Amino acid sequence: MILRARTAGLRSLPVNSLAPNMLTVLALCAGLTSMRFSLNESWQLAVMAILVAALFDGLDGRLARLLKGTSKFGAELDSLSDFVCFGVAPSILLYRWTLNDLGGVGWILVLAFSVCCALRLARFNTALDSANQPTWMTNFFMGVPAPAAGGLVLLPVMLSFQVAESFFHYPLVNAFVVAAVAFLMVSKVPTYSFKRLRVRREYILPVLIVVGLLAAVLWSYPWQMLTGIGLLYLASIPLSMRSYRRRAASASEGVSVEELSNALPEEEEVGD
Repeated sequence: MILRARTAGLRSLPVNSLAPNMLTVLALCAGLTSMRFSLNESWQLAVMAILVAALFDGLDGRLARLLKGTSKFGAELDSLSDFVCFGVAPSILLYRWTLNDLGGVGWILVLAFSVCCALRLARFNTALDSANQPTWMTNFFMGVPAPAAGGLVLLPVMLSFQVAESFFHYPLVNAFVVAAVAFLMVSKVPTYSFKRLRVRREYILPVLIVVGLLAAVLWSYPWQMLTGIGLLYLASIPLSMRSYRRRAASASEGVSVEELSNALPEEEEVGD
């Protein structure tokens, strides 16, 4: 009877556990489609496909938490999709677009970017299993997350769509951006996670109006809008670093003197 019940459970799954995974698969398909556009040198479509993948990636986790359909399978699938969409697809796009002019150096750079993305995701997955972190740390990521890195590394491409014959197409400019974003992914620089962002009830209507206006601007001036979002995210990194230091200082001050005095002998024994 127990075996039959388990078999029946495997044959049918609730929709709330499938819907987030469907979005993840759609994100994966968008990332793979971006590679196809890159091979055909359809640069704008390639960038748009990666941005669509980022949209699906931002929705699948929130939908899973909303429907209470989170699972280990979904988390692993999401990480694999992130690596393809934001670690591999941007690398192929940039190498085909301009970095191939640098020969082996360009290929090394895109390989390094993809490897850093894989390491970033692996570190994030292992950090999820740690239960010793304080709750305030959930407001921050350590390093730039993979979807944000996939957008930041494409900033020169989006800028080139707005300025004809600009220096943003130069291989050295893109090489510097790729190296810098790859470093930010694997660094310990704290960045805002925006997962616990809340809107007060009295601000709901103004926020909806602003969202509608932003949607209109995005439709009319997509590349200018997306470039502005990327630059605003870069500007938020120094703010997140300052906020992280303040929270860490406040948390350390909250430790009692008795706890510190009890911990000192143990630390001295370990040091010896």
